[in-house]
Amino acid sequence: MMANKEIPYKIYLEESEMPKYWYNLRADMVNKPAPLLDPKTHKPMTAEDLAPVFCDELVKQELDDTTAYFAIPQEILDFYKMYRPAPLVRAYCLEKKLQTPAKIYYKYEGGNTSGSHKLNSAIAQAYYAKKQGLKGVTTETGAGQWGTALAMACAYLDLDCKVYMVKVSYEQKPFRREVMRTYGASVTPSPSMETEVGKKILAEHPGTTGSLGCAISEAVEKATSLPGYRYVLGSVLNQVMLHQSVIGLEAKAAMDKYGVKPDIIIGCAGGGSNLGGLIAPFMGEKIKGNADYRFIAVEPATCPSFTRGKYAYDYCDTGMVCPLSKMYTLGSGFIPAGTHSGGLRYHGMNSTLSQLYDDGLMEAVSVPQTEVFKAAEEFARVEGILPAPESSHAIKVAIDEALKCKETGEEKTILFGLTGTGYFDMMAYEKFHDGKMVDYVPTEEELQKGFSYLPKMD
Repeated sequence: MMANKEIPYKIYLEESEMPKYWYNLRADMVNKPAPLLDPKTHKPMTAEDLAPVFCDELVKQELDDTTAYFAIPQEILDFYKMYRPAPLVRAYCLEKKLQTPAKIYYKYEGGNTSGSHKLNSAIAQAYYAKKQGLKGVTTETGAGQWGTALAMACAYLDLDCKVYMVKVSYEQKPFRREVMRTYGASVTPSPSMETEVGKKILAEHPGTTGSLGCAISEAVEKATSLPGYRYVLGSVLNQVMLHQSVIGLEAKAAMDKYGVKPDIIIGCAGGGSNLGGLIAPFMGEKIKGNADYRFIAVEPATCPSFTRGKYAYDYCDTGMVCPLSKMYTLGSGFIPAGTHSGGLRYHGMNSTLSQLYDDGLMEAVSVPQTEVFKAAEEFARVEGILPAPESSHAIKVAIDEALKCKETGEEKTILFGLTGTGYFDMMAYEKFHDGKMVDYVPTEEELQKGFSYLPKMD
């Protein structure tokens, strides 16, 4: 350990220090996440059940809760080298602005064209699709980071890519849509008239702004109706959290290099991929009793699946065709307000994170979007990076925790995930600056309506 060594503004790992394995947190959990269930029979899904929808190797990763480490294929490592290892940054300027004794670090994942952490899993999923000999993949995207990342990965591997983009984001973020098209992907606003489930949703909810649950249903239907295609997902599933563990593994390696130990680890939470990836190795240590950390998941007040949801088996999609997952959920029929954090508008949470939260190993808070954008602006002005609305949820709570340290005089070390940049989100910033952004919190009546869609279990 080099605890007394001066810590630079940015901590970079050498290429040789980049993780060669993904870490599967489930292997070290005492209480494993509940299995996926068949939506019709309510029996645990097998590899054979999932094979028509997902790539074979990804199915194996999804169902494996005993293998702690998966070797990262060399082809994926070679792709990672274009933008990894990603830096761990000490927020000296933010600390000075807040006049806090806290030490604030952020793991920056925006240093690639997709502008976010999503590329870590996109290249892995595209690689396994190519290796299987498939023609292409289908997917959904909320804010567009995942769709952009997958379009890049598919272009690199010469795979066809069909993206269903949540309608509100399709309209709010035209430039991200055009980046996807630049990389060769077809982009359709969801819900659409291209699929049977899209037509049904439009008939039941005329004029809807859509949701990730709607877009998932359309993407799954398209994948299962086209020979040589499979569906891939940018969050929620455990395979995605596995790939994103490179975030936490790098963050921990960088902190260990300088003898730094975080007290609080914070991540924004939509479906759970970036949060799960960031906390994975730290949570593994906590579970095994080797260290202790405080983990905080931050979600939007408009879509509060952790803080106001129910822990229950639910459909992963609005069309109710995907497997049932036991998770903190607002119900597959819940359509959140059209906020600017499009990537955090999913009705449920990753099953592993849900189990950890239910076990009391992690906290969760929800925050309104105007407060999030205030924090984003404050961060941008002193740290020089314009953050994505999703990432700014973590920034907001990191600032809150740093100010608590200012009040108490405690010198805590805070680590948060800066998952991406906000340069394609300028319409959101415009509304904030013009005073046209409003906060919306769903009523109990609206939540109960969403819960009414929960499946009746035996």
